[in-house]
Amino acid sequence: MYKLLICFIAGIGAGLGTGFAGMSAAAVISPMLITFLGLPAYEAVGIALASDVLASAVSAYTYGKNKNLDVRNGLVMMVTVLLFTLVGSWIASLVPNTTMGSFSVCMTLLLGIKFIVKPVMTTKESMNSVSGKKRMIQSIISGTAVGFICGFIGAGGGMMMLLILTSILGYELKTAVGTSVFIMAFTAFTGAVSHIIIGGIPDVGCLIFCIVFTLLWARIAAKFANKASAITLNRATGVVLALLGGAILTVNYLKQ
Repeated sequence: MYKLLICFIAGIGAGLGTGFAGMSAAAVISPMLITFLGLPAYEAVGIALASDVLASAVSAYTYGKNKNLDVRNGLVMMVTVLLFTLVGSWIASLVPNTTMGSFSVCMTLLLGIKFIVKPVMTTKESMNSVSGKKRMIQSIISGTAVGFICGFIGAGGGMMMLLILTSILGYELKTAVGTSVFIMAFTAFTGAVSHIIIGGIPDVGCLIFCIVFTLLWARIAAKFANKASAITLNRATGVVLALLGGAILTVNYLKQ
């Protein structure tokens, strides 16, 4: 019963973060499973990534159904993210003390505050005014940066993609989140498979509970997000991210 409760709470946070902001479930589920259930970190991350796959996929489907997904540039960005994550990981292995475990947590909290204080009000018209060639180049450069940084410090992929898509590439918020979860579905699948191959099958109960609860709440959040106005979505996304950031910081403190 205790395991079910922890997975339910983790699934709520991870699902809302994924559906509203394209946030990786690993940022929420991993510290919860490690702190309250005592799972090994590698196993907890594998469960979180597996939970991320379906949650991101169903969120991407919901955003795509509402025409809030840039598949073409999303695929370009995804390829460069995956490639340069490997490059960043390799370079990180050669440099001592590069791990920054609190990076994604701080980014989650700060990005949440940013959406509340300074919402993204870009329209689809202004977003679509950028030429296809320029958008393609931007996607390659952004994917390279996100992939390398995530591989180098091991965290922050979903949040970095959302920040770059909205602040640098000038995406409208719904399309930014839709494109982000589209990319995350593939990157999470790659990570989950590699974790299971290397570390073996994780705790089956935790795996099933986390997948189901994360998927459920991601679906609810994505449906709400696609029906909400821009200002409402900014505020909701900001509140969810700020609360999750604060909660994860608290969990990490308890873990020490």
